[in-house]
Amino acid sequence: MRVLLFSFLATTLFSATSFAEKFELDKSHTDVSFRAPHLMVSKVKGRFEKFEGTFDFDEKTQKLENVFVKVFTTSLNTNEKDRDKHLRTADFFDVNKYPEMTFKGTKVDYDNGKPDKIHGDLTIRGITKPAVFDIDYKGAVNDPWGNRVISFEAESKVNRKDFGLNWNKAMDKGGWVVGDEIEIEIDGEAKVAKPAAPAKK
Repeated sequence: MRVLLFSFLATTLFSATSFAEKFELDKSHTDVSFRAPHLMVSKVKGRFEKFEGTFDFDEKTQKLENVFVKVFTTSLNTNEKDRDKHLRTADFFDVNKYPEMTFKGTKVDYDNGKPDKIHGDLTIRGITKPAVFDIDYKGAVNDPWGNRVISFEAESKVNRKDFGLNWNKAMDKGGWVVGDEIEIEIDGEAKVAKPAAPAKK
């Protein structure tokens, strides 16, 4: 009886063990971008060139945890020098005062066992609001250099005014220069994080 009980407990504990690995965004193969309505008829597209992110992921169970992404607002680029300069001012991101924006995941929804939505806290200009990213997990492969790589796309929509990005200008015939709903997209690859180097004595 004791042997059977021990076997049952061992099997249960083993099956519940998480084999999640910590992944980090591959900056050379990840794009963090945004789109904003412009002049009521088009969109301005831009990207952030400096960012970092980590998360824990178990390929077998598809369990996703501890998502955290940090974006450096000073690195924004819309391919238009004067516009970028304006976006960095207090009218928008106020990068001197708020050089970073972050997303911290709090819950993950699954669809047929795959990550489908990440709920979390988005902080821009020191203001934190709930946000949801739709996730499209593409799969995992080994690259030619022996790295385990996973690929995904993440998309969300937020109202810029919720975060204090309030600047606008009226158009002569009605409407506004900048729309309120901003689309955020991360087209990403991530690799298993390498262990930190031991501290030098």
